[in-house]
Formats: sequence, structure tokens, C-alpha cells
Amino acid sequence: MFDPLFVTVAVLAVLIVGLSKAGLLGGLGVVGVPLLALVMPARDAAGMMLPVLLCMDAVAVWMYRKEFDRSLLKLMLPGAAIGTLLGWGLWAFVSDAFVLLMVGVVTLIFVIDAILPLRKKLEGLPPSKGWGTFWGGVAGFTSFISHTGGPPFQIYVLPRKLPPIIYAGTSAMFFAIVNTAKLVPYFFLGQLNAGSLTLSAALAPVGVAGVFLGIFLVRRISAKLFYRIAYWLVFVLALKLIWDGVWGLLGA
Repeated sequence: MFDPLFVTVAVLAVLIVGLSKAGLLGGLGVVGVPLLALVMPARDAAGMMLPVLLCMDAVAVWMYRKEFDRSLLKLMLPGAAIGTLLGWGLWAFVSDAFVLLMVGVVTLIFVIDAILPLRKKLEGLPPSKGWGTFWGGVAGFTSFISHTGGPPFQIYVLPRKLPPIIYAGTSAMFFAIVNTAKLVPYFFLGQLNAGSLTLSAALAPVGVAGVFLGIFLVRRISAKLFYRIAYWLVFVLALKLIWDGVWGLLGA
């Protein structure tokens, strides 16, 4: 049966994720699963989103194939692999609400520090292998549980002040690899089935259109404006994640 509310929310969620995949909207793409959770179970939303994310990843990787930072990927991907395996192992024990709250609090601290700042700034310093592995692991774990790997990724990468296109390309490559690694675990967990794949196929064109629109815009925005928008959107996102996490835990 056609459900206008479901279609509206699903299209909006996938479009936002598509724009974020292109490097636009900061990490606001992580609201995809929380938005879908308004009209379907959160775990089902995560399963449905994975094939859509992979379609977006394919477009973003192709468009940014020559514009990414290899050194950052080398630092973060080993940790992401560990985080993905940890997410698989804890899938049945960690609630979506707890993950959202954890990501929201860490992200809020990150934004406050970037604005005030409360500690020595990271801009201009060489990337730290230890921190890269740690934040890559957090990104891999939260990405596996609820596709909310964006904020942990940004905590490590945004202070590097990469050119917007290089930032977008690095993000695209990182999450394309992380999302591909999630296929096998999601299959064995039963998150990929005929119903979810049918819905994924219907929404994939919307996500791909969002990626192309985001790529068009990110190549035409100044670096200063890009990072100003990114930090403010990530701040709003942090509040949203904390809100969802608290209410989810209270309602558990």
C-alpha cells in the first residue's frame, strides 16, 4: 500500500545522505537511519540503506578517484576494520540509542573544541597514527551499527583543513571501503533480504541524484565557507543525535 509519509521521509533521508556523500552538508548524512527510523525499525533501515550507500559510493569514488588523501586512508582503515568486526560481534548487545548518544556526545565535544578552542589545535600538525587508528575504529564501529561513521571520521579529518574536494574524495574512498566490508556481516545477520533490496533499488536513483548534485555544489564553494557550514551542521547533528539517543534509552 502506498504510504505518502513513508515515501516522503525515505526520499528525504536518502537525498540528504547523497548530498553528504559528495562532501556537502558536513556529516549530516548520518541522519539517514534516524530519519528512516521514524517510519520503519532502525535495524531494518540500516539494512535497507547499505545497498543504497554502495550505489552512492560507486558514483562518488569514480568522480573523486584522483582527489583524495592516501596517507589519511592508510592511517584510518586498519582501525575501521577492527571497528567493523567489533560492531559485528556486538550487534545483538548494543542498542541503536546508545550508539547515537555516544556519537552525539563525542561530536558535540569536537565542535565545541573547534570553536572555542579548549585544547591545542590540530591544524598543521602531521597526522597521528595512533589517533588515526582510534578514530578510524570508532567510525567503523558506529558505521556498522547505524551508518553513523561520519562524525568520528570528521573529528580526525576536519582539523586537517583539506581542500573541500580532497576532503570529499577522502571521505568517499573511506566509506566506500567500509561499506563494502559490511556486506558479508549484514548478509549473515539477515539484514539483506528480498524486501529490503526491493526498497533499496527503488531509492537508489534518488541517492545517486543527490551525489551528483552535491559534487556539482562542492566544486563551487570556497574552502572557508565550506568548513564554516560543515562545523555548524555537525553541531546541529550532534544535538539531534543526543536527543534521539536519550529518548531512545528512556523509552527502552
